[in-house]
Amino acid sequence: MSRISTWLITSSIQELITPQNSSSMASRVLVLASILIFSCFAETCYGAISFSSLQRTLVVTASHRQGLLKAGEDKITVRWGLNQSFPAGTDSSYKTIKVQLCYAPISQVDRAWRKTEDHLNKDKTCQFKIVKKPYINVNETLEWTIERDVPTATFFIRAYALDSDDHEVAYGQNTDAQKKTNLFEIQAITGRHVSLDIASVCFSAFSVVSLMGFFFMEKRKARKSQQ
Repeated sequence: MSRISTWLITSSIQELITPQNSSSMASRVLVLASILIFSCFAETCYGAISFSSLQRTLVVTASHRQGLLKAGEDKITVRWGLNQSFPAGTDSSYKTIKVQLCYAPISQVDRAWRKTEDHLNKDKTCQFKIVKKPYINVNETLEWTIERDVPTATFFIRAYALDSDDHEVAYGQNTDAQKKTNLFEIQAITGRHVSLDIASVCFSAFSVVSLMGFFFMEKRKARKSQQ
């Protein structure tokens, strides 16, 4: 809740508890109710930040090994910074940087829990935090190990600049506006260990050899009995 809304409500409550006659009390209750409704409406409007209203002022890149990345093992090097083509002072309100791992459209199909919404408080595109730290006006680099709880999907990286109220005011991402370029795939942890796979292969091979040996012995016994 904003400081103004808090002050209005506090002042109204103080007035409400001040001794007064019944008609004055009813009027003050009505005023307080109106203030509460107005405050809630104002908070809703202020808090409903839309992604489409943000300016893309940050440059974000992500580098990693080629091929399918594995959760809990592989690393992604993320770089971000202010696009120097913008005039000086563009980032004057930036206080915090928040970098996130986000689902690409191909991994959002028929998955409402990953759905993209323009209102950021409803948006489910970016669900994995990479880092959140104070903003500084220099290019920064972070090597991030993919966390073990990341599911199998196609992703991209997005960074948000936050103001002093922790609200998004700008962004940048390592893909285009349609989120089709520079995407990468991550494979979730399957729970199977390499040694288990090796043991499974060895057991299968042993079973085949044993079965062949059994048939050979049976065939040999049959020949002896015929003689």
